[in-house]
Amino acid sequence: MLIDSHCHLDFPDFSADLPGVIARAKAAGVSGMLTISTRIAKTKTYEALSEAHPEIWHTVGTHPHGAGEEPDVPAAEIVALTRHPRCIGIGEAGLDYHYADAAPQAVQERVFRAHIAAARETGLPLVIHSRDADAQMEAVLVDEMGQGAFKAVLHCFSSGARLAEVGVELGLFVSFSGIVTFRRSHALRDIAARVPRDRLLVETDAPFLAPEPHRGRTNEPAYTADTARSLAGFLDLPVEAFSALTTANFHRLFDKAVPAAGR
Repeated sequence: MLIDSHCHLDFPDFSADLPGVIARAKAAGVSGMLTISTRIAKTKTYEALSEAHPEIWHTVGTHPHGAGEEPDVPAAEIVALTRHPRCIGIGEAGLDYHYADAAPQAVQERVFRAHIAAARETGLPLVIHSRDADAQMEAVLVDEMGQGAFKAVLHCFSSGARLAEVGVELGLFVSFSGIVTFRRSHALRDIAARVPRDRLLVETDAPFLAPEPHRGRTNEPAYTADTARSLAGFLDLPVEAFSALTTANFHRLFDKAVPAAGR
């Protein structure tokens, strides 16, 4: 069985047919889904999703795109929200310098560091978003890890090899989305091959970035199986072994999550 380690089931794309999305995921061998917070203000929405569906867990945090909306949420508030029994991680938080109208870099960094502090205090893993900010992300991670260790995953990895190497050196996990299946993603597949296998995760980032052969459609957790199949083939692993590996990795990182068989 597989776990979609990163999706956004609160998005409007799924509002009309969430039971169908969950059923298709199960039929594809995806037994669990982690729905990821983009705004702390929406925490009740994530809690309701995970309470209503035993296949779903949630995180709490502010996406860098929302850092300007939630610039000063203290780490203590994030910590308090993680006490919900179905909240198993923090984020997604990080740095995204791709868009000119994004929150100022200083604000993004301040918000990111508050999430790191919460991850350090709780022991829960931080889900990291990084786009067009490799050097700055490396600097923050090295600095913060020097102040005290914390668990984290570089989600939907599409950065350079250097950031992956630094992340692994710091003890982070690295998660790959449907991007790794794209025909021209040769460099990304090479990076995936160099990540220690006990640090690999797979995800959809649904509703975005549907893998081949679904590219161009709305992504959904069922398509985790397509990314896993593609990456397993590239790594020369049986898909069953790769699925078992990434599921075990998920539960080792998100150790507050109760395995599907135990729910």
